[in-house]
Amino acid sequence: MNRMSLKDVGLAVLSGLMLTVSFAPINLDWIAWISLIPLLLSLRDKSSAIAFQLGLIAGLSHYLTLIYWIVVVLSYYGNLHPILTLGALLLLCLYLALYSALFALIWNSFKKDRLSCFWGAVVWVALEYVRSHVMTGFPWCLLGYTQYLRLPLIQISDIAGVYGISFVIVLVNLILFNTVLGARTKKKKSAILEIILTSFLIGFILIYGFHRVKVKAEMSSHGKGIRVVIVQGNIDQSVKWNPEFQEKTVALYTNLSVESGGFRPHLIIWPETAVPFYFQDNSPLSKQVFRVPEKTSSKLLFGSPAYIRDKNRIQYYNRAYVISEDRVLDCYDKVHLVPFGEYVPLKRYLPFVRQLVPAAGDFSPGQNPKPIGTPDLQIGVIICFEAIFPDISRNHATHGAQLLVNLTNDAWFGRTSAPYQHLSMAVLRCVENGLPMARAANTGISAIILASGEIVSESELFATEVLQKELNLNQTKTFYSQFGNVFAILLCAITILRLFWRLGKKRR
Repeated sequence: MNRMSLKDVGLAVLSGLMLTVSFAPINLDWIAWISLIPLLLSLRDKSSAIAFQLGLIAGLSHYLTLIYWIVVVLSYYGNLHPILTLGALLLLCLYLALYSALFALIWNSFKKDRLSCFWGAVVWVALEYVRSHVMTGFPWCLLGYTQYLRLPLIQISDIAGVYGISFVIVLVNLILFNTVLGARTKKKKSAILEIILTSFLIGFILIYGFHRVKVKAEMSSHGKGIRVVIVQGNIDQSVKWNPEFQEKTVALYTNLSVESGGFRPHLIIWPETAVPFYFQDNSPLSKQVFRVPEKTSSKLLFGSPAYIRDKNRIQYYNRAYVISEDRVLDCYDKVHLVPFGEYVPLKRYLPFVRQLVPAAGDFSPGQNPKPIGTPDLQIGVIICFEAIFPDISRNHATHGAQLLVNLTNDAWFGRTSAPYQHLSMAVLRCVENGLPMARAANTGISAIILASGEIVSESELFATEVLQKELNLNQTKTFYSQFGNVFAILLCAITILRLFWRLGKKRR
């Protein structure tokens, strides 16, 4: 049957909605393991064109309900007209849905082949990897992130990254579909082989996961101790950049930090752009910031905008400073900027975009993405949504970072699902690299995450809070931190070779 029925459309939409509820904040993570089955049912006896369309529908229903918060960001804070905001959301969701459509198309072409379930999981991961890199990349909520609360399961990411988790989830979906509902399209021996291989794979992942959780717990109990304080100021985004409010902002952060002095912190952390002026200008407010490490005998890490004069041009940066009581020890400039938020892509060729998004910044990317440090601590700073890009945290780990610190300002998201999703992705950066993380967010969610991915301290959303925790640092390099995304890259290569082989076979 090569026509698309209303039932088929409903099944595709159901798959998209099941995917969405698998992610934070709903966290029905078990649904991820069966979320693709309705889509797979709709693809039965369908042509390639219909399969592509059904995949697109599933992707649209998923992404429209997953990243709806873009409307809040662009309209409320970006001052974009509601119609343009909805148009931007639809365009982005259409783009992301293309990956679901391509998966459905490719799966539909070889679903009757031997080991088709493994091939399907390979293709899914390859598409996720491409999505993470094309057009600056947008790896928001890859399928593996649904399992961020399942500590034994996610330990495999210190070998294969988040892509390894995505692989096994898709594989189980396809195995269940073919075993329970699609047996007539499979050769029996091939189906049995896939079930056996998948069972061994899941068994290995769980045994490895429980072992790694135990090992990381033991290692963290013997490492060098460091007392960390995170200050969540909860500054209203609408007044944050108002010059009249700057003194009050600094006073709030200063008072909360000084009050934590009894904890005797080694490091106090403020969020992204917590200092809403050019700290480098050595103004009276800058001097007040220096009083925090002076009064608490600690180091202070915080975000602030910065600039560099280059001949007749000024380049602006989203910067993190670490300071002592009398000097700046080091700084880090954000490397991966938010398109249409911190810069306008191709602005030389698309000047009209600046008029459509007047609130977009004009920042330049940092050129030295390495850890910053104090005399006794190397810190891998990731600013805002750099936390969703595994390569940045991995780069810090390979250059000797002992602690990951995520400075962010999620006030832009309002009370949507985005802050919860953002936190869930930060968890995997810890597991991949075997490093703990201190996450400081202006309005939440601030958190302290262990190397195993366990969230041991977490703030409320839109609350003024201070988190205190003693962490034990034990720097070890994981397979992932040393070799990166070799798993995903290998699956990309296999996908390309497989597609070329199939095309060549058809021509013969």
